[in-house]
Amino acid sequence: MITATASAAAAAAAVLAVSARWNWWRPKVGGLASLMYHKVGDHPPGSKIEKLWVTAKDFRRQMEWLKSRGYATLTFTELKNAEDGKSPMPARPALVTFDDGYANNYELAFPILAEMGMKGNIFLVWDTVGRHNAWHDPAGEPWLRMLTWGQVGEMQRSGVIEFGSHTVTHRNLAEISLEDVAWEARESKKRLEEKLGRGVLGFAYPYGAGAFVPEVRRCAREAGYRYDFSIKQGITPIPWDPASGPMMRLLIRGDDTMVDFHLNMTRGRARL
Repeated sequence: MITATASAAAAAAAVLAVSARWNWWRPKVGGLASLMYHKVGDHPPGSKIEKLWVTAKDFRRQMEWLKSRGYATLTFTELKNAEDGKSPMPARPALVTFDDGYANNYELAFPILAEMGMKGNIFLVWDTVGRHNAWHDPAGEPWLRMLTWGQVGEMQRSGVIEFGSHTVTHRNLAEISLEDVAWEARESKKRLEEKLGRGVLGFAYPYGAGAFVPEVRRCAREAGYRYDFSIKQGITPIPWDPASGPMMRLLIRGDDTMVDFHLNMTRGRARL
């Protein structure tokens, strides 16, 4: 027979298990939610980085969640205009961001965003546009096709997608000289602006490396970007003070449930 004490202990253990998996107990937070995606679609068989893949079905469900709850998905330029008082700041602003610039962003995510009247932002690695993700170790997953300049141009003309920089070569900025860091940040901005014919406002640190290293971040800021993004999990307060550190983001994982998504958007974190 199960005693009352044993039942209570089991219930307590269950509560602790749920608390460890889902941070429902955290207080709600407001601000700018910057969602971080990488690859959209079904991961290749044997992939060792499945968590960076979000299926098209899940991506659509997540965008539907945002839209049904009144979130306004912005481009970097729209965010800047709101900050500068040229347009109202939405009550619930959000940035949908994609790192690296995979072809599947165009093939699967872009049509969903366009259909739903939503916006996104893609951080491009200059050297790999029209090629494959050469920085990636194929032992963990086969190389993937990246966006072509034709696809980039189509998405920009649509007004649905704005582009930012993810450096020229996707090197770890915490492991190279400051001279090289400055070149990666400055040169990628220069090349993208010349190619796209418009300013490039956003910068994301490859691997998130160097975002909180003052000397590295100084190089990125001095390159002239309005916004720089880390991979630190959280929601960025509005108004954002660049002196407080780079913008935080919400990593959307392939194994996230809608409970995870809800907690990310309302608490800034779903997991411990």
